[in-house]
Amino acid sequence: MEFDFLQPISNEMLHWIEELSSQHLGSKVTFHTDKDFPDLNKIKIAVIGVLENRGDENAAVSIDLFPVRKELYNLFPGNWNESIADLGDILAGNSTADTYFALRKVTAALIKRKIIPIVIGGSQDLTYALYRAYDDLEQMVNLVSIDSKFDFGKENNEISCDSYLSKIIIEEPNNLFNYCNIGYQTYYNSQEEVDLVEKLFFDSYRLGEISGNIAIAEPVFRDADLVSVDLRSIKSSDSGNFTTFTPNGFNGKEICSLSRYAGISDKVSLFGIFNHSGSKHESVLIAQIVWYFIEGFHYRSNEYPFGNKDNYIKYMVPLDEDELVFYKSDKTDRWWIEIPFISGSHNKLKRNTLLPCSYDEYLEACNQEIPERWWKAQRKNII
Repeated sequence: MEFDFLQPISNEMLHWIEELSSQHLGSKVTFHTDKDFPDLNKIKIAVIGVLENRGDENAAVSIDLFPVRKELYNLFPGNWNESIADLGDILAGNSTADTYFALRKVTAALIKRKIIPIVIGGSQDLTYALYRAYDDLEQMVNLVSIDSKFDFGKENNEISCDSYLSKIIIEEPNNLFNYCNIGYQTYYNSQEEVDLVEKLFFDSYRLGEISGNIAIAEPVFRDADLVSVDLRSIKSSDSGNFTTFTPNGFNGKEICSLSRYAGISDKVSLFGIFNHSGSKHESVLIAQIVWYFIEGFHYRSNEYPFGNKDNYIKYMVPLDEDELVFYKSDKTDRWWIEIPFISGSHNKLKRNTLLPCSYDEYLEACNQEIPERWWKAQRKNII
């Protein structure tokens, strides 16, 4: 069974949780112990640790998630009614491929049960295994990475935390519809990599763009299936990671806001946090990132792709040679733009679909400017 890969929570951790008050988050979570496994029929969110960091040559020898769990379960929950389980840890296998296999099987099984895994791992190459978890679900995947780098590698490089994206793009079956990078820092990426992102019609936002107006990231997460967070995208003064010093990056408030956007998205079904330095201070921030994701999940509105178009106001915007169709939710005031199905043998989309967008993009269209994300989505649909 897939869940045989999971190691139960340690007795030391369980004893510590027993000392918490009934109001702490730890008292409201179901744990995988050496005696019991949580009833998955009653679970909506599952926390999983992955003790694998061989994809990062600069990583510590071992990973200890005890401090992360301690900080997380010592927090107080919001007004949440969704059930949460901690399923324990996936241990590092004999090879990284073994770990990828175990993580893929566990997360795929959870997604099929409509349970959202929150994966706290070592090196970010584990994102590759999370992406492969969607292979059996017969869907295209939208990947969003909060990262200062694009993580491309040379074609013959072994997969690592700095090169996993190349393997995702090249390897068959290719189920990746879109990749979006949030917060890249130009001096960490070659111009060749920046040009490749553009050539593949992927999306990317510089750190300054997001920090200047963090709301522009919300539609991106609304269209994501898988979200991968590189903790090195956060500046060291906020993360506490001085092993890999990062003078610039997101601050604590910004990364928690992005995490909440990911949680509130009706489409996100898998959330991963990677490249943990092992710093005790960083454990505090990881706990708060997870907290904000769960907070966002509590406020999901079950709109597109699950809602009914009858609950939207439709806007038709005529252009010189085309017509753009926008939808505005009468429930949340959020906006979508329609990507029409184009007849052809290479279509990745099987029907008209809606792409999340902002009110500003609607205004751009009214001024006869085609939104860039819509244009890129169109190009990916026909090539």
